[in-house]
Amino acid sequence: MERSEHDCIKLVPLFSQLPDRDVAKISTIMTHKHYAAGETLFMDGDTLDTLIIVASGQVKVSRIAANGREQLLYLLQSGDFDGEGALFQEMTRSSTGVALIPTNVCQISRRNFQKLLSESPSISMNLINEFGQRISSLEKRTTEASTESVEARIGNYLVETGASLNKDTFKLPIKKKDLAIYLGTTPETVSRKLAEFQKKGWINQGPQKQIKLIDKDALILLD
Repeated sequence: MERSEHDCIKLVPLFSQLPDRDVAKISTIMTHKHYAAGETLFMDGDTLDTLIIVASGQVKVSRIAANGREQLLYLLQSGDFDGEGALFQEMTRSSTGVALIPTNVCQISRRNFQKLLSESPSISMNLINEFGQRISSLEKRTTEASTESVEARIGNYLVETGASLNKDTFKLPIKKKDLAIYLGTTPETVSRKLAEFQKKGWINQGPQKQIKLIDKDALILLD
């Protein structure tokens, strides 16, 4: 499902409360790109100079650990963004991002964004106000996220992945051990919960990590 420039901008908390006139200005400097499954969005050592907003899809962000093995850092799904700090200062990436499924992103470069700020003082003031709001609400959002159950996190992941692929039957795009890291649990718990979902008739599991969503409402309403 592709999103308009306006929708992409509203996905980023930093921009979500800006008035429509400012959103319209930011949309003029936004670009779009599609990545096939397995394609690299960015690599460790690249210059970080662009905010990336995932309009649809799923991106694995990882790095190579000291033992030479790949270490999952986090996943980006529809509505997530990466590189917000790049809009304000030059940075270097310390991770690699790879599309796990077909992925569409919206992008804003630091150069274009800072040029817009110099031309639109109202956007600068609105962003300063938004930074203040974000600082005051950060602790509350962190607490809410940490209290969500493992069942809810797994259910949401399955439904979001199916929505990104526009399919109710799909192969899990990530290893269960990496999914467990992302969800803050263990591979054994992931396997056990998936078995419970199947027993309740919410999903069917097939060979080679195949998942069929049967009752998406039940998965979404978990808490």
